Amino acid sequence: MSSSRHSSPLSRPTHAMVLAAGLGKRMRPITATTPKPLVEVGGRALIDHGLDRLRAAGVETAVVNVHWLADLVEVHVAKCETPRIVVSDERALLLETGGGVVKALPDLGTAPFYLINSDSFWIEGYRPNLDLLAERWDEATMDALLLLAPTVGSIGYDGLGDFTMDDTGRLSRRAERRVAPFVYSGAAILHPRLFEGAPRGEAFSLNRLFDRALEAGRLFGQRMSGVWLHVGTPRAIREAEAAIAESAD
Repeated sequence: MSSSRHSSPLSRPTHAMVLAAGLGKRMRPITATTPKPLVEVGGRALIDHGLDRLRAAGVETAVVNVHWLADLVEVHVAKCETPRIVVSDERALLLETGGGVVKALPDLGTAPFYLINSDSFWIEGYRPNLDLLAERWDEATMDALLLLAPTVGSIGYDGLGDFTMDDTGRLSRRAERRVAPFVYSGAAILHPRLFEGAPRGEAFSLNRLFDRALEAGRLFGQRMSGVWLHVGTPRAIREAEAAIAESAD
């Protein structure tokens, strides 16, 4: 029986990592004075949309890493009562996605945890997507379960996609010069064992660990319910807000 249909039950993750330390170069000139997590879409900061989703999913503690305009992000998230916020300070050295999570591991516990980019943003479909991830998780077969959006039809995304997915949900990387059907949306469930042997205090991309899990057959995907809003540029803000308005009609 495939793990995509008969997954081991996972009590909802109580911890999450929010990646909020990026430089937001593609969002300039806005990010010259406003860190990307605090850029507003639909009247709320991007990071608040993510924290709303984590709160609804039952997350109790969220680790937020900071680097660019760190004081502004730190002051903003301090206002959040639920989930409890733990700040992971990367002012001295930006550790990228992989290194950032490694630094935060002591605050994330020993159980699987949610990972979201601070600009992970979507219009929910028939079920909340973080719930879909939790229900799909299979402890025995997975080290990482990525929330995937369709490459075609996502708002603000014009790339070639990241992954193909078999009928069990197991992932493969996009072939060179091909378009893949799915793109990583910046949300996932990760098990701490994914980081075994990873360098500490060193900047590196999570993709290094995703590829290792892929080679071991332990990288899986869950197709998103709803519409992914890729808010990477000033123009994409307008596109996302138009999509939100249309969905509310």
